[in-house]
Amino acid sequence: MYADIILPLALPKRTYTYSVPESVRSLVQPGVRVEVQFGRSKLYSGLVSRVHSEVPDYQVKAIVSVLDEISVVTPRQFQLWDWIADYYCCTLGEVMSAALPGHLKLTSETRLVFSNVFGDDFTTLDNDEYLITEALQIQQEITVDDARKILNKKTVFPVIQRLLTKGVLFLREDLQEKFKARKVSAVRFAEPYHTQRDLLREVMKDLHSKERQLEILMAFLTLEKKQPFVRKQELLYKADVSESSLNTLFKKGILVKYDLEVSRLSGYEDELVEVDALSEQQTQALSELAVQLPEKKVVLLYGVTGSGKTRVYVEMIRDVMRQGGQVLYLLPEIALTTQIIHRLQKVFGNEVSVYHSKVNTQERVEVWKAAVSGKPVILAARSGLFLPFQNLQLIIVDEEHDNSFKQYDPAPRYHARDTAIYLAHLYGAKVVLGTATPSIESWHNAQTGKYGLVEMPKRFGGLELPEIQTVDLREQMKTKQMQSIFATPLIESLQLAIEKGEQAILFQNRRGYSPMLECQVCGWNAQCKHCDVSLTYHKFSNRLRCHYCGYTQEPASVCPACGSGKITLRGFGTEKIEDELKLFLPNARVGRMDLDTAGSKNNLTALLNDFEERRLDILVGTQMVTKGLDFDNVALVGVLGADQLTKFPDFRSGERAFQLLTQVAGRAGRKLKRGSVLIQAFDPKHPVLQEVLLGDFRGFADRELKERHEFHYPPFYRLIAIQLRHKDPKVVHEAAAEFGKMLRRSLGDRVLGPVLPNIARIRGYYAEDILLKLEKSAPLLKDSKGLIRYSTEILTGKSGFGQVQVVVDVDPM
Repeated sequence: MYADIILPLALPKRTYTYSVPESVRSLVQPGVRVEVQFGRSKLYSGLVSRVHSEVPDYQVKAIVSVLDEISVVTPRQFQLWDWIADYYCCTLGEVMSAALPGHLKLTSETRLVFSNVFGDDFTTLDNDEYLITEALQIQQEITVDDARKILNKKTVFPVIQRLLTKGVLFLREDLQEKFKARKVSAVRFAEPYHTQRDLLREVMKDLHSKERQLEILMAFLTLEKKQPFVRKQELLYKADVSESSLNTLFKKGILVKYDLEVSRLSGYEDELVEVDALSEQQTQALSELAVQLPEKKVVLLYGVTGSGKTRVYVEMIRDVMRQGGQVLYLLPEIALTTQIIHRLQKVFGNEVSVYHSKVNTQERVEVWKAAVSGKPVILAARSGLFLPFQNLQLIIVDEEHDNSFKQYDPAPRYHARDTAIYLAHLYGAKVVLGTATPSIESWHNAQTGKYGLVEMPKRFGGLELPEIQTVDLREQMKTKQMQSIFATPLIESLQLAIEKGEQAILFQNRRGYSPMLECQVCGWNAQCKHCDVSLTYHKFSNRLRCHYCGYTQEPASVCPACGSGKITLRGFGTEKIEDELKLFLPNARVGRMDLDTAGSKNNLTALLNDFEERRLDILVGTQMVTKGLDFDNVALVGVLGADQLTKFPDFRSGERAFQLLTQVAGRAGRKLKRGSVLIQAFDPKHPVLQEVLLGDFRGFADRELKERHEFHYPPFYRLIAIQLRHKDPKVVHEAAAEFGKMLRRSLGDRVLGPVLPNIARIRGYYAEDILLKLEKSAPLLKDSKGLIRYSTEILTGKSGFGQVQVVVDVDPM
């Protein structure tokens, strides 16, 4: 008896055959993990893909041990993995590494870390488990090989797996982040009124002439009956009064303000609420979706920002739940969508599970099991596609245009939206692609009838879309109206918004203080020693940092090239915007949302919560602020670097600029009144900016499609980007030239390059790029991928080219 095993390694063969010992034959079946030796001494947990009796024509090794009693991977998951490996031109081992959570992957090099949460009660552990736990308690961290020496056994994976399940340890590659509940500002009656309600009669009499304060008390009593706690902002909105009136009641000792912890991701314990009634537009959208989905299977839901698409999703999820099915709700960046998590949990409670790379091992284990058992709603980032669903009936891809759905490094370089469509095909499920700014490919598919199309052109509640204006920076500079990096109209609008008690968002797609440190005499600028990029100055840490490899150094005070002391900072990022705002608007409370301040789930949650609770007036951020945020009080959005978006040298730059600017503009005026947007640009007449001003997506898409057709770009052609990397620029140049020749023999003029990329060296590796432009033909695409695989094997087998990395990206973004 033999088993074909998938190993979590980037190996050319899809599977490797091992013999099955008599002692474990009853346990070995497709989908279970087994411990196997690969190479001379390395041990890995591999996956059984097939069991058979075909005798290999070479000497095989035996399976060492079996780690599971039941399959952890389903047949449909294997089908998905096969498709990803074939379509995205990668190995099955790379797909396995991406698909399985860390607790299901063990190798000889895996590092085991003691979990302090476990405590010191070892009574539930057997002898082997106790020895490992004792070693971990002393050393905090050991390797699998260390565990093997401690137990004096070759087979330790089953022991480690049991300790993982019991929560004694976690794996070093798992990101451990302790869960912190979300805090909201809430209001309740102060003592003695909280416990002695009969005393309120006297209070009401005393406030008879204080109309505003009486309205607050009546609103509070109404809200208190409906829900377990009353949020401060909800009370102000319900009573329609200013904060000063509420503060008066605090001073009088009638009401008291307190911070309340509200569950975000773990079990939802608050009362469920009834969702708002559907608007006419939402009802119409639901009926159109019901008609189109059975026929098309994939429907693009194109609704402007604030049109109420999430409410439509809620109704569709309800329908699937009534039928006993499962829904996968995909979001581009799960950490940025705490509002959607909370909104869904308020309606569906504990029927919603959340899955992404930042939840800890135990939570991921639970969600994995929940998917198998048929949990109705899974809210996830792109990794949610790999869960073992039982009865998947609907996939919602929210913000389908977002390039965060694309995996860049490492392989597989898959696109979650396209993979979701194939996953739905495997289950016979339906797909809804929701967005206010469709990707050009999805829009073209909808226009040509491949996808269905449902439109929601109006904002919920009859609100108008924000008023968008451009500010000509050349004119501002000519008339000397610039105030540092801000145009005068933007500063005045910010001042006015703050005076009215409103909030603002400022968008700049570049973090740090300044992107370049330059000598004014000779033109020298600070460069990364590992990458061909300028170092960005971060004022908070007073360091120069590379945003590609993380290298840091202290800023020079004297030019190392010419000795001049005339060193200056050029350009600006989010950190400088935050700094400058404190000078021009000293009374404004400013927060910054970028990778430096919101790199962890907890920091981001706290920042968003502060803005939502109006403890901040202005939020400065990178493209993080464009995604999934819904704040009632944002009246103004400012864009400071629009030209960086429109002038970027990439065929998708116009599409990305339109999407980002439209999305960030959509954060303004979502609830109470019409918002306004100011876009600072040196070229305000740029076609994309003009189309954003008019909100003319159709005009933009038509112009973009004509250009794409003329220059042979998607959606009319398929692209495959190939990058060759090596530490020696001469080797990579020769390898790229050789690789290009091999491809050109079969594909001719479809092969472009090799050329140097915009950044020729990253993390010490030099690179050259080759691009394939292929007509939309399935046989041609299949043959081209086969040619790439064959050429890679031939190239890396040649003397001197063995260490060349060939990186293949199908449908690059």
